[in-house]
Amino acid sequence: MRPIGERRIAVLAEGGFDLLEAKTAVGVIRYGRDPVVAVADSRYTGRTAADIVGVGDDVPIVESVAAALAYKPNTLLLGTAPRGGVLPAAWRRQVVHAMREGLDIINGLHHFLEEDEELAGVARSCGVDLWDVRRVPDEHRVADTRAHQLDATIVLTVGSDCNVGKMSASLELDAAARRAGHRSAFVATGQTGIIIAGWGMAIDRVISDFAAGASEDLVMQGAEQGDIVFVEGQGSLVHPGYSGVTLSLIHGSAPDGMILCHQVTRTTIRRYTLPVPPLRDLVTLHEHATAHVKPSRVIGIALNTFGLDEAAAQQAIAAAADETGLPATDPVRYDVQPLLAAVEALHNRRKQQREKAAAG
Repeated sequence: MRPIGERRIAVLAEGGFDLLEAKTAVGVIRYGRDPVVAVADSRYTGRTAADIVGVGDDVPIVESVAAALAYKPNTLLLGTAPRGGVLPAAWRRQVVHAMREGLDIINGLHHFLEEDEELAGVARSCGVDLWDVRRVPDEHRVADTRAHQLDATIVLTVGSDCNVGKMSASLELDAAARRAGHRSAFVATGQTGIIIAGWGMAIDRVISDFAAGASEDLVMQGAEQGDIVFVEGQGSLVHPGYSGVTLSLIHGSAPDGMILCHQVTRTTIRRYTLPVPPLRDLVTLHEHATAHVKPSRVIGIALNTFGLDEAAAQQAIAAAADETGLPATDPVRYDVQPLLAAVEALHNRRKQQREKAAAG
């Protein structure tokens, strides 16, 4: 697989290029270090990615992978996250065509292309690489609380639901911390973050008994790279389908602080009729979840205000801060500084505590 910096990416998102289904594509367009040269979704041919998802002004949307070849990609990214992670049948022909044109394939689905006899055979015959991003190591261990002893400050993003901006908040904070002169690290725990960062592990692919241990391993690696470690959250404690991976990540990563992420316009859990709890209840829930393993506090609120006009977005931010008593912002739309200030305050408190303990 070509390394980061040498890829020209075409995205296959046929029938699913929107903010919820195509979060992998959107994340790579916004944060990736390789250019995305085209998106294939026949519904929006002739428009740009920004027209549909708000990012990618210079990324054209074309009818098919065949049409995307005009933009000289060398890599095809399967850019949506369909429920269950199955390869859509209609995509198979386009993936084969891309490989026959010499494109490597980046696959974030649960369906592994290397285990697909037809597609793996085409890849071998064409001399191209398949990267199944969600593939995890064969061996894991149960968490043993090693991450509890780290000097690095661990900050985990948690959410009111799936797809509310946990990865984006983590990446924005990491970038801002670096700009401020901190030695920080981003820990990727899902397929999109791994594609952007070039390392990490898809926690939702790890056997449940070992998911917390895998989370702990990732944080230990992150702490070797930074004094402040931003861990990408997954799922939600109140999500009926994905709460297990969330709790494993919380207990394994052993955060010193949490940033609660929420999409303002969402009132029910995605694909369910269950209401999203109030923010103050979510703060309490997460702090209770950590209390008996490694106590942690929610230190800020990261809102996703996409779809709101300026006045409504600012009102939502003010309301969240008032409801929780915590700093709040939309870290993508506005300045992430209120959240970074909370992280810096936490980091400084922990440093002072260590110095005091060392002094006796």
